[in-house]
Amino acid sequence: MEITRRNLLAGSAAVALNGSAFANGVFQDRPGIKVGLIGCGGRGNGAIRDSLSAEPGAVLWSICDAFPDRLQSSIEGLKKEYGARCQPGDRWFTGLDGYKKVIESGVDVVILTTPPGFRPMHFEAAVAAGKHVFMEKPVAVDGPGIRKVMEAAKLAKSKN
Repeated sequence: MEITRRNLLAGSAAVALNGSAFANGVFQDRPGIKVGLIGCGGRGNGAIRDSLSAEPGAVLWSICDAFPDRLQSSIEGLKKEYGARCQPGDRWFTGLDGYKKVIESGVDVVILTTPPGFRPMHFEAAVAAGKHVFMEKPVAVDGPGIRKVMEAAKLAKSKN
């Protein structure tokens, strides 16, 4: 599917209205979307479930969380619910640098659902790598974080 301004606006509106990065949007009818989840808390699990439910071609390709037990619990629940569409294999990571590994794993889009203090650096890294991003709000907790998000957003816009 060609990404046009009309498709992008329709997708953006769907994201705003439905809370899913995939519902009726830019990625519709695109098979094999590789999704990376960064942050496996309640909102992260909800966001990946929304994405997998809304887009039949999406797969959970890579996943990370700072805490191993939360990561394991998330993967087990997602595998039960989505089976083969939950494919993190050896692409699941723990620790505070796991986000870098998810971004480098070959994903098409990343879902950022970590605590908001981490989001500016995660967003900046994802944009620099040319990834599509669905990011929870608030996007940052302080002025320097907001400025970092705004600069990364300018870069994303320049990359189209």
